Amino acid sequence: MSQGERRLAAIMFTDMVGYTALGQKDESLSLAVVEAQQRLLRPVLARHRGREVKTMGDAFLVEFASAVEAVRCAYDIQRSVREFNLALSSEKRMHIRIGIHVGEVVEKGGDIYSDAVNVASRIQPIADDGGVCLTQQVYDQVKNKLEFPLESLGSKFLKNVSAPLEVYRMVMPWSEEKVIPQPQLNRNRIAILPFVNMSPDPADDYFSDGMTEEMISALSKVRGLEVISRTSVMQYKNKPKGMIDIGRELNVGTLMEGSVRKAGSKVRITVQLIEAGSDKHLWVDNFDRNLEDIFKVQSDVAEKVASSLQIRLMTEDKKRIEKGGTPNVEAHTLYLRGRVNLWRQDAGSLRAAVDCFERALQLDPSYALACCGLSRAYSFMAVLEMVEPKEAYQKAELYARKALDLDGTLAEAHAALDGPLMSRYDFKGAESELRRAIEVNPNLSEAFFWLPGLCELGGRRGDAMKAIEQELRLDPFSVQTSGSVGSWYLLCGEYDKAVKHLKDAVELDRNASLYLNNLGLAHILVGLKDEGLGEAKRAWELGFRSASDLALAFVMAGKSEEARRLIAEFEKPGEGKHVPSTSVAGAYAVLGEKEKALEWLERAYEERGGYLPWTKLDLAFENVWKEPRYLTLLEKMGLR
Repeated sequence: MSQGERRLAAIMFTDMVGYTALGQKDESLSLAVVEAQQRLLRPVLARHRGREVKTMGDAFLVEFASAVEAVRCAYDIQRSVREFNLALSSEKRMHIRIGIHVGEVVEKGGDIYSDAVNVASRIQPIADDGGVCLTQQVYDQVKNKLEFPLESLGSKFLKNVSAPLEVYRMVMPWSEEKVIPQPQLNRNRIAILPFVNMSPDPADDYFSDGMTEEMISALSKVRGLEVISRTSVMQYKNKPKGMIDIGRELNVGTLMEGSVRKAGSKVRITVQLIEAGSDKHLWVDNFDRNLEDIFKVQSDVAEKVASSLQIRLMTEDKKRIEKGGTPNVEAHTLYLRGRVNLWRQDAGSLRAAVDCFERALQLDPSYALACCGLSRAYSFMAVLEMVEPKEAYQKAELYARKALDLDGTLAEAHAALDGPLMSRYDFKGAESELRRAIEVNPNLSEAFFWLPGLCELGGRRGDAMKAIEQELRLDPFSVQTSGSVGSWYLLCGEYDKAVKHLKDAVELDRNASLYLNNLGLAHILVGLKDEGLGEAKRAWELGFRSASDLALAFVMAGKSEEARRLIAEFEKPGEGKHVPSTSVAGAYAVLGEKEKALEWLERAYEERGGYLPWTKLDLAFENVWKEPRYLTLLEKMGLR
């Protein structure tokens, strides 16, 4: 069949349960288990005429012409795994779950793409250890054709799938019970769902969103609680879904939901706490407040939550809950809007973020979190070299230290200091501030944003992986988490994993141009040159303009002349235009013009170019990695 032609196929995803944790504990054992898995599964796949499309670490993507054959193969895999495990000690056993879907696929470069592939990947995590899950489409084709029963699990909402899908599980003959018990959920791991706006005015949505953010912020400061970040819970806004399903998707034992109703200067907030595993209500309460006292509710709610979960709320925790925020509702709304723009990280969005944070500070000059937002925005501008880096880093440090003056216990302020310290190549100091932020607030997912990269620069891959795992645990369904994890895998040369996470980021926000750019590079590096180049060019149009990345995309796609035209235009000075030295250096490095690349890199060092340290990992700079002048730069930065 020719490349790009559509065909109907049954798609299977397999995944090893607990593989990441095993790799952190015993890397050599984890690799041995993966090798054993591949030796065990490949003959089974061949026996059922399954085409192994690719492996992704511990996972298989397999295509079948027949849904019946795919389901029989899945059963055969789990039977073989069970027999394989019988003679092994517990730590050497493999644990696999499988998802199957049927739909149209398109083949490119030996890989397959389509919404159907995405659905199959989302079905697999629903399966239990040793289990198989399949969609209604598969069930319709295989019912009455198999000797083992299939049992409905009901309709499921899947990540990045718009409509719910009916999901079935295979009932294995060796199961002692008809229903496989659910894993025990940690009741002290909690998600605060988006508060519902019950006010007559739909424009008050930002007000209810602000209450959601305040509750997350408050409970994040309670020691003993692990709180899911805002970006991951906002996917459930205006999407009715069962509490048990949400608890399972987020892997939380407790859920909070609430509503906000404004009437003149009065506000009524209703809050209820729910046990996720049983949908049992633990408590419900109403809080009537004047508008100017609205955010003081968070302390009362935190106390009730802690009491319900039998956690002692320390006096210092209570004090931290009451700091850092603002009584000004409009300032808080501006802060929320600034946060949304901040994490897109293109020039237009960052300028919009700065505007929101500055207006928030005008309304409340003591708003420490708005200072943190400004600090982070200027650091992003500096590291991406959208403006003159030294000046941007000076502003970033000014606002971070102002935030600390306003509230010395604010975790976000410590995290914001990492950028200015990195500009001085004080990587230990930057990491120390991030660690301090995590110590103050272990639930602050943004503190893990730069931490994996700092660990990687220091040659500590294991520490980087731990930070990645915690970032995903705290904020599993957010643009910045998926994007930062995917970008880290891209720098580390794990391109299949980079594609997976960067696709998640772009699906969550199609205007996230930085992550679209990185997805383009990852696609090119796995052989999808046309698709990748298109994404890199689209990212440029959306506002993320890295000459080194687009030049790399052009060269790897066999279009070197386009890269030369790009750099000739890009380095032209213009009124009010900052020419990013590191980016220009990367473009020249890609083209093999080492002398020019090194000249621009040395200029970047003098300017304190924010991206300069990361050139040690960025493939665009590979042509100069062994050059003496480049090695001297690394020594000056303390990276060699």
